[in-house]
Amino acid sequence: MKIRTGKAVLLFAASVAVAAWAGSAQAEGELHVMNSGGEYGDALDKCVNEPLLADEGIKVITESPGGFAKLQAQAKSGVITNTTTDGSTGDLYRMIAADLIEPIDWTKLDPEPMFDEARNEHGFGAQYYSTIMAWRSDAKAPKDFAEFFDTENFPGRRALPDYPEFVLAFAAMGGGMTADEVAEGIDLDKAFETLERIKGDTIWWQSGAQPAQLLKDNEAQYAIAWSGRVIDQEGVEHSFNDGMLDISWWVVAKGITDEERDMLYKWMAAQSNAEKQACLVEAIPYPGPSPDLASLVSEDVAKNFPTYPANKDVQWLINGQWWHDNAAEVERRWNDFKLNQ
Repeated sequence: MKIRTGKAVLLFAASVAVAAWAGSAQAEGELHVMNSGGEYGDALDKCVNEPLLADEGIKVITESPGGFAKLQAQAKSGVITNTTTDGSTGDLYRMIAADLIEPIDWTKLDPEPMFDEARNEHGFGAQYYSTIMAWRSDAKAPKDFAEFFDTENFPGRRALPDYPEFVLAFAAMGGGMTADEVAEGIDLDKAFETLERIKGDTIWWQSGAQPAQLLKDNEAQYAIAWSGRVIDQEGVEHSFNDGMLDISWWVVAKGITDEERDMLYKWMAAQSNAEKQACLVEAIPYPGPSPDLASLVSEDVAKNFPTYPANKDVQWLINGQWWHDNAAEVERRWNDFKLNQ
């Protein structure tokens, strides 16, 4: 009798364990996302994905890199594997035009407080980053991009991004446009006239780490660079004045299921949390969209953020619609310019 009772107890306990395991497995959902990978992907795993699994039972499966081309490919195949990807403002408008993404239901997403411009109809603003001017500490300091491109009064070589989106607006300012004007649209004639004028003093870079190294090695005396790559670099000065502020966006792929959308919204909402953003900036010096983030880090850290008031107030926000509308013309003129170098 006792033996039979013991067996019954063991069988009952085993069945409870199996039922609990099955319930747990059912409760856990898989959310497939794409991101740019690297340190940013690692930081997302630590600061967002692991807590989401613990708190909500949502396991995030990441593919990297992501981007427009991959989102377009899965749309053409009809098999929507990944629910989202990250991308620049230019990418966001390309995705909208190609009908790859759906509008965000901000009421349902229900994030914590965010900067207004980070709440796009089709995009969740995940990170801010800036493209700014930098120079060697022993070089004459320019106060604006007219002076930056004045190689006669500010002699030296310029390290410039080999990407039209990150150089043409500044070159147009070197030709006389104001920051307010380039925020509306770029006079391409002025931009390419400036680049033609200084092409003999130009080094083109393609990797974000290059401009700081070129300045340190004295191969270039001035540079246009991403802020996180040049701030706090020994022997390098910088200014946010007339810098270009941009946002990296998360989107919602068209064709995902209701269940996937619910999980994706929880994942995005988690990234609106200031404490999670503070965790992310420990690895990547680009802040998230929370107005409360600056209060969770030291003043020395916060003052380097593109969103720090003294920095944000002197920058302009990239015009994604202009870049989309003028993409073909920009590409044609950029290719012609590069071929004649």
